[in-house]
Amino acid sequence: MNTHNSVSRLELVNITKQYPGCLANDNISITLMPGEIHALLGENGAGKSTLVKSIYGVVSPDKGDIIWDGREVSIKSPSIARDLGIGMVFQHFSLFETLTVCQNIELCLSKTQLVNIGDLASRITQLSEEYGLNVNPSRYVHSLSIGERQRVEIMRCLVQSVKLLILDEPTSVLTPQEVAGLFVVLRTLSNEGCSILFISHKLHEVTEICDKATILRGGKVVDTCVPNEETPASIAKMMVGDLAEQDAGYAKKEGTESVLCVSSLSLEPKQPFGTALKDITFDLKSGEILGIAGVAGNGQDELMAIISGEDERNIKSTLSLSKQDIGHLHAGERRKLGMAYVPEERLGRGAVPEMSLSENTLLTHSEGFIRNGLVDWQSIKDYTTTMIAKYKVKCHGEFSEAKSLSGGNLQKFIMGREIGQNPKVLICAHPTWGVDVGAALAIHQALLELRDQGAAILLISEDIDELFLLADRMSAICDGHLSPVVKTESTNIDQIGQWMAGTFIDNKSVSISNTTPAQKANS
Repeated sequence: MNTHNSVSRLELVNITKQYPGCLANDNISITLMPGEIHALLGENGAGKSTLVKSIYGVVSPDKGDIIWDGREVSIKSPSIARDLGIGMVFQHFSLFETLTVCQNIELCLSKTQLVNIGDLASRITQLSEEYGLNVNPSRYVHSLSIGERQRVEIMRCLVQSVKLLILDEPTSVLTPQEVAGLFVVLRTLSNEGCSILFISHKLHEVTEICDKATILRGGKVVDTCVPNEETPASIAKMMVGDLAEQDAGYAKKEGTESVLCVSSLSLEPKQPFGTALKDITFDLKSGEILGIAGVAGNGQDELMAIISGEDERNIKSTLSLSKQDIGHLHAGERRKLGMAYVPEERLGRGAVPEMSLSENTLLTHSEGFIRNGLVDWQSIKDYTTTMIAKYKVKCHGEFSEAKSLSGGNLQKFIMGREIGQNPKVLICAHPTWGVDVGAALAIHQALLELRDQGAAILLISEDIDELFLLADRMSAICDGHLSPVVKTESTNIDQIGQWMAGTFIDNKSVSISNTTPAQKANS
């Protein structure tokens, strides 16, 4: 940490923000020094998002002062924040889908910045290669996956000469090797005097890279610490109190009979910049979780869409559920046969934003709640209320619109809705992306309980630690190719990280990569 300058970079003094029925920030005071990497931690709804939006000029606090480089400032808009040297990567992205990556980045730059940068597309390409972010300046945003869009947001900050970089879950779409590379970049920025406000639910990352941490609970600062003097468990306890149980590792299970079989699946992408699937073969067994790791944009979206039926193309003879060919069936028919689906995009695909939680429940539960052609609304409301209580979804009740929930709470609702169907097969993408420690634990336990009841779960995630925690067998996807499927105990993070980078595609690499850690040690 650079501490040569005794004047604080940012000082928040008694920041308070009240919303109807919710005191989001309650007299919060935090100080960041130049070059300091400072973690902001707390459960969903703790007040983190409101606080950083106040720093970035998205919302105005009702009370309190913001001191920037020793002088009081009023940050009324993001453009003022950017002029001061504040950059932010939001968890929910702010990109225009009909514009290219380069055009989106250009929108946030001043004329002076554009003149200083020169050829913006070349600068993006240069930074992309330097940081391993794989951002193509000419791609249209509508063709990008969720993970790729997050990388564009990171790039948008990197092209600016930021003095304070606010990062919200920045590593959720990176391989372990790329996370290490990003941390090198963050430490370099820190040594150059750039302050970093780091929001993450991956507490081992916080202990690794952050100099200080502030913990929020219920809109208040409840604790501060030096992360490298703590453990993830002790920080989690500060965040959620004595209720904090940790994922201490779960027993692995061996699946029984094959339920979902994918055989020699090759498919051209529907989108111009999509990823073709190339001869993918695997079987998913009842009573197991099969994890597929991979960096966003390598075919995960296409694979999930064709298995779930969201991609309606006929792939007869390549996909079967309980020994029945389903490649020609639409998504609703596959649901009737016992398939449930949690997509990566919560709003728009996982839930209709303007609909209530009850109405969103009906969308995927129509079989259970329609009798003699009539909707049994009372049963739907009762079921939804039960799900809200079971998964501790913070909302105003079953009539709350989906868009009114925080990302983590909406994710808990969608997970509960799908698990509640007791499916034979659950296809699940990024189940705990942006979800706090307590909620992640609840989701993990729900998935394991479903597995132990005999369901087959396909878990697709960029969080490699989560996959090692939950998956009984593992694989990785890169450029539309699927790696060998191995038992989780017989591999390690380094090997899966290499597979995520595509080393298995070359036959020679496969023979090397398939050696177990013990074999590597003996060689």
